[in-house]
Amino acid sequence: MQTFMWGNEALTLTFTWADDQPVAISALHTAGLDVHFDHRLSLVEILATGTGHWLANDRLAHTDIGRALRYVSHATSRDSRGEHLDVELADAALGLTVTVHYELPDNVPMFQVSATVTNAGHPTAEDSPALAADGSIVLESVTSFISAFGAPAGKPADCDAWRLIECDNEWLGEGRWHATPTSELFPRLAQQMTGHNPRGAHSVVNTGTWSTGRYTPLALLDSRELGLTWLFQIEHNAAWRWEVGRDTEDGYLALAGPTNVNHDWAKRLAPGESFTTVPASATLAADFDGAIANVTAYRRAMRIAKADNKLPRVIFNDYMNTINGDPTTDKLLPLIQGAAESGIQIFCIDAGWYDDTGDWWPSVGEWLPSKKRFPNGITEVIDAIRNAGMIAGLWLEPEVIGVKSPMAKSLPESAFFHRYGHRVVEQERYLLDLRDPAARKHLDDTVDRLINDYGVGYFKFDYNVSPDAGTDLNADSAGDGLLGHNRAYSAWVEGLHRRHPDLIIENCSSGGMRMDFAQTSRFQVQSTSDQQDFRLYPAIAAAAPMLMTPEQAGNWAYPNAKDNPEEFAFNLNTTFLGRFFLSGYINRMSDAQRALIVQSVEAYKAHVQPVIGSSVPFWPLGLPGWNDKVLALGLKAADRTLVTVWARKSDGEEMTLVLPHLKGKAVTPQTLFPVGSGFADWPVRWDAETGEATVTVPDGGGYVSRTFEFRA
Repeated sequence: MQTFMWGNEALTLTFTWADDQPVAISALHTAGLDVHFDHRLSLVEILATGTGHWLANDRLAHTDIGRALRYVSHATSRDSRGEHLDVELADAALGLTVTVHYELPDNVPMFQVSATVTNAGHPTAEDSPALAADGSIVLESVTSFISAFGAPAGKPADCDAWRLIECDNEWLGEGRWHATPTSELFPRLAQQMTGHNPRGAHSVVNTGTWSTGRYTPLALLDSRELGLTWLFQIEHNAAWRWEVGRDTEDGYLALAGPTNVNHDWAKRLAPGESFTTVPASATLAADFDGAIANVTAYRRAMRIAKADNKLPRVIFNDYMNTINGDPTTDKLLPLIQGAAESGIQIFCIDAGWYDDTGDWWPSVGEWLPSKKRFPNGITEVIDAIRNAGMIAGLWLEPEVIGVKSPMAKSLPESAFFHRYGHRVVEQERYLLDLRDPAARKHLDDTVDRLINDYGVGYFKFDYNVSPDAGTDLNADSAGDGLLGHNRAYSAWVEGLHRRHPDLIIENCSSGGMRMDFAQTSRFQVQSTSDQQDFRLYPAIAAAAPMLMTPEQAGNWAYPNAKDNPEEFAFNLNTTFLGRFFLSGYINRMSDAQRALIVQSVEAYKAHVQPVIGSSVPFWPLGLPGWNDKVLALGLKAADRTLVTVWARKSDGEEMTLVLPHLKGKAVTPQTLFPVGSGFADWPVRWDAETGEATVTVPDGGGYVSRTFEFRA
């Protein structure tokens, strides 16, 4: 056996291979953990037409090509972000070469991995059924990452010692995390008596481009018995598949982008052509909190660097429970004044600003300001925003063209998604294909015009439809066309940042339907939901940092003049430990209500805004359940710990907030928001020996919330 090691001070991987065995990761070292992988899996698994599995199954793992790949070479390099490794593999019989790419950011124990498959065009076995007469080969799936579960030094692997933590998502119901023991996912089958591994797996699949529309491309495997926690993710804004399964020797996890069986994806490689998988990333830590700290650091290291990341500005948006897509000069000017008086820093005009028909949904695409809504021009409104000291923002849905938009006829057919010779249409929208130069030019011209002509500094990018399998125009398959479009979309967003370095962009896809890292690494703000019931939103807000940094999490607060004071404050607390994200008719509120908004904004700017960009999220009551009566979210910063507690239908609960990082320290609790007359004090009792704070919610019923600061 031969080995080499690669990594940095935060994490090291050991690779092992032999002349008759594929290359595999055999060990990982990080933060005092030495993990071994005695169950060896090839670095990459590939299905191609004319090949299959060496054991018949429908898994991503155990493919003939994966088993045949052999070590060729490896090379390391370094850039400003961190360490890089390329491991070259080859299947000589098929003439395939595979380069597996690893990236490890400095001081971050989480690595990114992808694979490039190349048809080298000189197989030794010319009669292979996988090769066409012209030497081409058709790929049907390629993993980005695959690994055994592993075990710490001195302990054997145990597939039953883990629990899978995964998430169910839904429009208006995002972030519903739950845990299942692997012993329930994978029954004992006595498969060792057959001499074969089992054939099933727990597979989670996303189709279309709402990458988090039903499930999430991020999950965890947690073992308190072994003292290990995996966190893994697929970094892609469309079709993906991940799976965990049981083998005889250990469990395994496999991550991939689109596949043929799930997504109508196939990619033909002629001799000399290559295909690169979507990125995936993974980390191993001693526990759940460690894994969350690692992924939070990774997100900050790997995203596009923008000044707004470290000091996230306070945002007002006119849509939710307010104008709802019907903006006019008369409606906006009072809101602008109210927002400015409240300390808002960004004011975003939402949907409808371009529409003269009164039906804004199918008219999107031309992006010219309405003359009916703004008789003196939209500049009157945008100038009012800027003159009030705020950044002006506009809503766009760049990837679609409404069926009633003039652009539906003026753009060429190549600019749109097609299947079987017809344009793809979904809810009165055509979908732009950003592989096409005309589509990209249209969007570049639009954004540049709105920035240069009107002084827009913030965009809310929405995305309210999904194209199912994709587009087969100029593609090997519908899934191939979809993957090409999504990569082109990401590149287009990167181009906007290069041309407009001060631009702030929010990612909104029907709320939280596209919260993958391919998106969140390219946007400063992430809308977490379209949920409009303030009583339900805390479960979404509390879970949001599982998928993004806290400073990106745009959890809506939309206080209503009809709310009682506690409900009003409850609403504001929902946005307090994220990106402050406000809506509502500020101009229709009482003096006391406006004062409470000002209090919340000032408290946020003083206590949260300076530290949120370096904080680490945690959950002092555990991950929130959708129907939990009491929920909590915490942020750990260098000099303070912030915790928001929401009590729904309170009846005098006493709850214990677990703050293990403050154990043994003298701590002074302080209520940050709300404070003042009319708000009952919530007694907080600190136990330094256990690292726990006992909080008592006064009896009285209703929806009540407080944000606390704990300083050691």
